[in-house]
Amino acid sequence: MISRRFPVLALAAAALGSLPSGAAAQVNFDTVQVRTIPAGKGVYMLQGAGGNLALAVGQDGAFLVDDQFAPLTPKILAAVKAVTDKPVRFVVNTHWHADHTGGNEGMAGAGALIVAHDNVRIRMSSEQFIAVFNSRTPPAPVKALPVVTFSESVAFHLDAEHIKVTHVPHAHTDGDALIRFESANVLHLGDTFFNGFYPFFDQSTGGSYEGMIRAADAGLRLANDSTRIIPGHGPLGSRADLVAYRDMLVKVRDRVRPLIAAGRTKEQVVAAKPTADLDVRWGNGFLKADVFLGLVYDSMKQ
Repeated sequence: MISRRFPVLALAAAALGSLPSGAAAQVNFDTVQVRTIPAGKGVYMLQGAGGNLALAVGQDGAFLVDDQFAPLTPKILAAVKAVTDKPVRFVVNTHWHADHTGGNEGMAGAGALIVAHDNVRIRMSSEQFIAVFNSRTPPAPVKALPVVTFSESVAFHLDAEHIKVTHVPHAHTDGDALIRFESANVLHLGDTFFNGFYPFFDQSTGGSYEGMIRAADAGLRLANDSTRIIPGHGPLGSRADLVAYRDMLVKVRDRVRPLIAAGRTKEQVVAAKPTADLDVRWGNGFLKADVFLGLVYDSMKQ
């Protein structure tokens, strides 16, 4: 989640879409470059600032998953134009956080139809508060709201590409969606998958740690050894990357659970360093081990 008042964004926070209270550094969107990375037949991963995008192209138009921040809309549209001269017809939001939905208004103004889970529209329609960062996000402009919503799943048919969007409940938020490009064998897992580092999950808006594990399991059921997987944050991945991530989540859960059962407080669990051997690989992202463990503890105590 990021405040839509962009001048107070921290650069590291922008990469993840999370803004701790008091962050002072600013993001200069003028210097952000949008990279286009081939992911599969007619499908690309776009990286700029914020959550990773997916772009699928067909004869009838282009299809985007997420759209990062409002100031980046012209650069994202330019990246699309470099691949196809067709307009963006659809944008699917993986969840409500503003580093994935901040470009909705501009994309809608360019003619795209915005689609998301029911709860994404609900969250974007009112002020949201994330307790762990003591951060508030104001309501999105009306023109930025999804105009088509779904409860369980929805499918798109872009020429020969069949795109299946499936809701996974109470994972990163209460409105997450996984997107499968069937012909290209590409998955976009949104922020249910942070490739290579400990994930953030937003308990203030319905996320849960067990839900993150279930979402990883759902992604694995949709993937085979040839699937390219676009994470919400991090590099383009494989099924093996998702297996490693899911196994890490389970190890952390299985180490924290007995500590909670023994009556340890959150401070005691963090001090016990149950992830010490995992931190070298997974603790170098935005969330350090102690913050991540605190989130896990709070979720598992509920």
